[in-house]
Amino acid sequence: IDTSLWIGLTILAGWWLAATAWSWWSIPAMLCYGALYGGASDSRWHEMGHGTAFRSRRANEIIYHLASFQLFRGPTVWRWSHYRHHTDTIITGRDAEIVFQRPPSVWRTIFAFTHLQGGAELFSRLVRHAFERIDDDAKEFVPQSEWKRVIIESRIIVSIVAAAVLLSLAFGSFLPVALIGGPTIYGGWLVVFFGITQHAGLQENVLDHRYNTRTVHMNPVFRFLYLNMNHHLEHHMFPSVPYHALPALHDEIAEQLPPASPSTWAAYREIVTTMWRQRRDPSCEAPRDVPDTPGRRAPVEQGRDDLWRRPNGTVDLGP
Repeated sequence: IDTSLWIGLTILAGWWLAATAWSWWSIPAMLCYGALYGGASDSRWHEMGHGTAFRSRRANEIIYHLASFQLFRGPTVWRWSHYRHHTDTIITGRDAEIVFQRPPSVWRTIFAFTHLQGGAELFSRLVRHAFERIDDDAKEFVPQSEWKRVIIESRIIVSIVAAAVLLSLAFGSFLPVALIGGPTIYGGWLVVFFGITQHAGLQENVLDHRYNTRTVHMNPVFRFLYLNMNHHLEHHMFPSVPYHALPALHDEIAEQLPPASPSTWAAYREIVTTMWRQRRDPSCEAPRDVPDTPGRRAPVEQGRDDLWRRPNGTVDLGP
């Protein structure tokens, strides 16, 4: 139902945009279409990548590849990147999905909401991979046996976007690009809007997810767009639990977790305050009121002799 509703609303918003181009009505149409195409696709990509949305693996894979295209993400590269994110969550030098580095830049963070830089970097990466130039980050976590798949996927995505650009030039209309490829950019703000609530301002280099991942209580519309990933702490602790069961999981283990942010606004207030302080003190982190239960955080002590040090200076934590 969730997937059918998302696809149906996306098609409806796309029809609205095409039917009203280019009147004043096309502005709200673009906002809706962009949010559904380039924004809500992020949570679909995420859940299908975990393979828990559908019982059918094929159904998960179809929507995963569709959402990957909508986000300019190479399906294979980002599948392995997300494995690493769950294995080494917010471990500096290991987690490839740490978006907001310390000390943070206020203007760079604000600019991220336009997705102009982020979208351009994602597409340029696809172009490089399409020309068989696998970047160092991908080589770090994608097995060499998968590189050919990476190249083929990139060529398909780049070809489809290039076709939309050629159609726009041929017909002298921006509409084809506004419907295919463009929403990844002008709808990407929603990816940042939700994504920043996950880990920003929290502790780095700890193995206890209760210190580095945030759960936020959100309204029903946000939960639909985000597929319950507002329960992000629970998801990182138990990534095989399907999105629809996360609220029940939260109720089951809530007494062992730090209090969830009561609202999106409250989460942003904490994030903005912490990131502002990190400008002068990069070690500043939002405090977590974690109950004293067995298995409390184990800090990663950089330089310990019993951890395998890698040639580039990072530390491998093991399985």
